[in-house]
Amino acid sequence: MNRRVALAVLPLLLAVTGCTSGAADDDPPPRPAAAERPSPFRDCATLSAAPATASPGSGAATPTSTAPGTPGPAASGQSLPELTLSCFTGGAPIALRDVAGPAVINVWASWCGPCRQELPAFQRLSERAAGRLQVVGVNTRDSRSGAQSIGEDFGVRFPILVDQGDALQRELKRNAFPLTLFVDAQGHIRHIDATGALDDATLAKLVGQHLGLTVPA
Repeated sequence: MNRRVALAVLPLLLAVTGCTSGAADDDPPPRPAAAERPSPFRDCATLSAAPATASPGSGAATPTSTAPGTPGPAASGQSLPELTLSCFTGGAPIALRDVAGPAVINVWASWCGPCRQELPAFQRLSERAAGRLQVVGVNTRDSRSGAQSIGEDFGVRFPILVDQGDALQRELKRNAFPLTLFVDAQGHIRHIDATGALDDATLAKLVGQHLGLTVPA
């Protein structure tokens, strides 16, 4: 009797085992860790090469100093701090003063809501002003996996420097997020913006006002 019951139950056990095995085989593979995925950002090798500036008569405006009462540097025209930061993609560290202007430098972190909101606008600025203006990110107080995921999800491709020690913000005596520096062709900071998330139109206006470049909004 026991042998007959065992023979009857055996096919059911085999069927259940087969279904379980098949379901596991059909599961999608886990997403590789950030360190194993290619970086979405460009490397930093070209940051020391100056972009071609707007030629006379191209519609570029004359840069203006920071208007009274608006967020700006302690002294308009101060040089970038003497800092050397690593590049997100690796390679040789980059001296911040070697970044050739005109440039827009955006300090951001993946956990910062306004940073996430404005990053796509900075990506579009890098595309619209390609060859005339450099857009550079400085990722700070962040994890590598968080920064990489934001780059992948938001389509951010411009070069990213890493400053986990808050060195840049400490040198500028600024603790705001996000923080954006507008740097002229001589490497002088013409304006620091800490008003919150910037959109396409505001970025275009600030670039024209402080760097003298006309960029479509």
